[in-house]
Amino acid sequence: MRHRKKGKVLDRKVGPRRALLLGLTRSFLLVDRMATTLAKAKAVQPLIERCVTRARKPTLADRRWLLAHLGGDHEVIKKLIQSIAPRYENRPGGYTRRTRLPARKGDAAKMALVEWVQ
Repeated sequence: MRHRKKGKVLDRKVGPRRALLLGLTRSFLLVDRMATTLAKAKAVQPLIERCVTRARKPTLADRRWLLAHLGGDHEVIKKLIQSIAPRYENRPGGYTRRTRLPARKGDAAKMALVEWVQ
């Protein structure tokens, strides 16, 4: 039974799943827009939102949290704190939107576009 279990499994074990979500989060923060499967988009969106919330008030503890959760990538953290977080200073949440796209041709997977809310 899956009582009180959070998150998506994405048909992967824990290590590969964490690596996948870390890579999706970092690439989204660098590129600002991402087309992926709907399940992956649903799994990565809360992680992105949490990172932006932490970056809005970058105390030392928040910077360390971001370093730990974004794989120590200083370039991503710098962009997040200096250019992304100030845009959402007065917004209480909901920094990203997920828009459905047509199914992928090869395997008919449901696709989604994740992008920043203006």
